[in-house]
Amino acid sequence: MSASVNDVAAHANTSEMLPTIDLCGKRVTRLICGGNPFAGFSHTDADRDREMLEYYTMPRLQAALDECWRNGINTIQTRGDRHQMRMYLEHRLNGGQLQWIAQTASELADLKANIAEICRYGAIAIYHHGTRTDNLWHAGRIEEVRDLVKAIKDKGLPAGVGTHIPEIIEYMEEKGWETDFYMGCFYNLARKPKASPAVDRNAYDRERYPETDPPAMAAVLRKVRKPCLAFKILAAGRRCATPQMVEEAFRFAFENIKPTDAVVVGMFQKYRNQVAENAAIARRILSEMTVATA
Repeated sequence: MSASVNDVAAHANTSEMLPTIDLCGKRVTRLICGGNPFAGFSHTDADRDREMLEYYTMPRLQAALDECWRNGINTIQTRGDRHQMRMYLEHRLNGGQLQWIAQTASELADLKANIAEICRYGAIAIYHHGTRTDNLWHAGRIEEVRDLVKAIKDKGLPAGVGTHIPEIIEYMEEKGWETDFYMGCFYNLARKPKASPAVDRNAYDRERYPETDPPAMAAVLRKVRKPCLAFKILAAGRRCATPQMVEEAFRFAFENIKPTDAVVVGMFQKYRNQVAENAAIARRILSEMTVATA
């Protein structure tokens, strides 16, 4: 994602935290490390999924988390499954200080039990998985999500909802749902009911990434007063062909969401230090934006 990876890695490491937002009382950096690569979900194909799984052994996962902290990222977002819980547990046992925003694991039979277990592992917030949200919307059963939002809040944690469909966020706001934040995908991958790659390995074949999607989601996120976390701002790697494309995608995201919002970006460390690169890009853009508004 950069023409000079070694230079970025050498100079980006800093103890200075990236700019933060207030996520329900927690200071969260405006760049959050996403967990799809950690769990082997490339949104490309099965071979790429397997490559991610083979690369991200537990020691390499721990190294990636440590690299996030060194580059000023203080929060990760990952699935609330047992593997990712173990990853976060080891990070904390080794003295790591990253915060964890957890996604419910839709493949589990009892999501309320899943929520309770996530809480025991120290997440600072939980959100309902976007694919399940969208499928329940298509099925006319969206109120089931509200029940799980309440279950999260009953555990004393901030409760969010993930979605790929901008209209779902508008609906929840209009109905006065008790959500504390939203995870909004820049690309609507759920125009029809879809399965998660966790249960359908052919799910990627039906994904589409039209360039008209990011402005539509960003417009909705700007209208919502609650904090929003924008994800897939790089179109699951499709906007990474050149360093310029990556920079443009980050700039569009930060310029089109609220100053109280953040972005979530998955990072695959096998070929280059994407953590250092992305942190450097975010730091530069946010600094320029701060100067421009001063």
